Amino acid sequence: MQQIEGRNPIIEAFRAGQTINKILMAKGENRGPLGQIQRLAKEHNVPVQTVERKVLDQYSETGHHQGVIAQISPVQYWELKDLIAKSKDVVNPLFLVLDGVQDPHNLGSLLRSAEGAGAVGVIIPQRRAVGVTPVVAKASAGASSHIPVCRVPNIARTLEALKEAGCWICGADMSGTVCYEQELTGPLALVVGGEGRGLGHAAKKHCDFLVKIPMQGQLNSLNASVAGAVLLFEVVRQRNTDT
Repeated sequence: MQQIEGRNPIIEAFRAGQTINKILMAKGENRGPLGQIQRLAKEHNVPVQTVERKVLDQYSETGHHQGVIAQISPVQYWELKDLIAKSKDVVNPLFLVLDGVQDPHNLGSLLRSAEGAGAVGVIIPQRRAVGVTPVVAKASAGASSHIPVCRVPNIARTLEALKEAGCWICGADMSGTVCYEQELTGPLALVVGGEGRGLGHAAKKHCDFLVKIPMQGQLNSLNASVAGAVLLFEVVRQRNTDT
């Protein structure tokens, strides 16, 4: 059994139609978002059990449950072929491919940015990378309930499959072209590397081109989740600019 913690992530899980098996809620807390969760649970026939707050503290995996925990079925990752099939209905689909992101807060933030940018889905590797955990779900502020996540055994082969599906493969790397000078309006898979090491050699080799974010200060790079967000919304900016 897996769980979602926090008020907004649970509300978004209901909105996304995610199956929730049970809700644990702190006694005496039924106003505002918690009251909304109770109403949603009643509408969807989800049992709500009120418990002492210390019980939630014991169950919590994030340390920030905000008085409510939802028990859900294990995360259902998408198959790559299904994600690509879904993209066929989208004009100029955008994929976010993560090459070894290990920090759950970074993954959660990237899921939130990808969902906000209208990405078709997020692709992550099965090994040496974090999956969708309760910490990730909470850090995503509910986005993990809305955006498809695909877990693949091999990033390089995945990039080749995306190329065959008609996508350009764009890697985030400091050796690349300034992102504002590179056209990003067509079908695109944006590849962002993991913390510290950046893009792996195999992933970089399969990119059609590389882009970078110009830095004005003393540091030469951004946190993976921040860099991913900047690049995702540069894609959005270009696609919504007529000139």
